[in-house]
Amino acid sequence: MTQFWDALTLQAGYNAALVALGAAMLGLAAGAAGSFVTLRKRALVSDATAHSSLPGIVLAFMLMVAMGGEGRALFGLLTGAALSGLTGLLVISWITRRTRLAEDAAMGAVLGTFFGLGIVLLTVVQNMRAGRQAGLEEFLLGATAGMLREDAILIALGGAMVLGVCWAMRRPMTLVAFDAPYAATLGYNTRAIDLLIMGLAMAVTVIGLKLVGLVLIVALLIIPPVAARFWTESAARMVWIAGGIGGAGAYLGAAISASAPNLPTGPIIVLVLTAGFTLSMLLAPARGTLWAALRHARMRRRLQRGA
Repeated sequence: MTQFWDALTLQAGYNAALVALGAAMLGLAAGAAGSFVTLRKRALVSDATAHSSLPGIVLAFMLMVAMGGEGRALFGLLTGAALSGLTGLLVISWITRRTRLAEDAAMGAVLGTFFGLGIVLLTVVQNMRAGRQAGLEEFLLGATAGMLREDAILIALGGAMVLGVCWAMRRPMTLVAFDAPYAATLGYNTRAIDLLIMGLAMAVTVIGLKLVGLVLIVALLIIPPVAARFWTESAARMVWIAGGIGGAGAYLGAAISASAPNLPTGPIIVLVLTAGFTLSMLLAPARGTLWAALRHARMRRRLQRGA
């Protein structure tokens, strides 16, 4: 318990404090950006983007090794992930516009193809003699051991930029999420705003690769918004409640992981967020199932007394 309190109050060591603060900023950004993805009913976008980023990570590693480096520079790997994820988004958009395939089918096809390519490239890299490829597969599930100050700053700055875009573009993104045809009549470029929403999901995916990994990052984008939906009927409030849930859950999960070093940070964060979702589903006053059951029971008693 003492170790957990030390981690919670940032007294468990420099690395643990870096991870906790970086996770909190990532959770804030993921909750806010994920709200627009969820409202737009495109939850699979985040999963497709995450899996599409794997080939870019491996190709970036190969390129840095070919240029004489060791290949493990985080900025270079995240740049490769961003370019690969963006390519995946553009391919999904092109398939949806140019063929009769539904968007979810296009996402599924791109997700599987890019991830399969990434696994093949990862296998090739493991057999390379040059570079420091050991641990490159940690981007699948995330790994925080040895996180540097520069890594934490990169995650925090990326999260802050995502939050800034969410704030500046909250009105058009909300309009497009709820009623794209109406937004178009107001003069908004709905296709560009759609790409922006997917781009925010991609940005969160990229900056969260080191901490959570591409397999679990989708949980950070989806669980906080669906938990926040139980607490409010307002889309504007939902965005910031989701950010608060994401930030608090990620910080708490990082603290739990730091107090028990054998527990991986990413999966613990996801489990903490799942617990928050469960409590929201049960206890939220307006939409929680427990309160709904109590209201239903009271109504039945009133009807029985009236009869």
